Amino acid sequence: MLNIRPIPIAADGLDATFSALGHTARRAMVARLADGELALSDLAKPFDMSLTAASKHVRVLAEAGLIVVEKRGRTRHCRLNATAMREASDWLNQYRDFWESRFKSLADHIAAVDGDGW
Repeated sequence: MLNIRPIPIAADGLDATFSALGHTARRAMVARLADGELALSDLAKPFDMSLTAASKHVRVLAEAGLIVVEKRGRTRHCRLNATAMREASDWLNQYRDFWESRFKSLADHIAAVDGDGW
């Protein structure tokens, strides 16, 4: 039996992270920022939405701690915040061993059944 010990991360932080990542446009924005910092207007360009709508998505990501927005002059620049992403990744990874052991058990069972002539 696999013993999963929960990683002590504030639930509200994870809730905000997964809620923010629950929208396709926000996940796409995070993916674009993985290549480096972008001005908000550049981040919003490929999306079929107004700059105001893109700003709202950026605000949700920033409030969740997934990105950092810095105003320089009249331009807002966005970049990823690795800490929040790492916390979500750590939480998900604690279940990796669980699923890998289940898949190994299934593979072992199939191999045993195949060995019996099934």
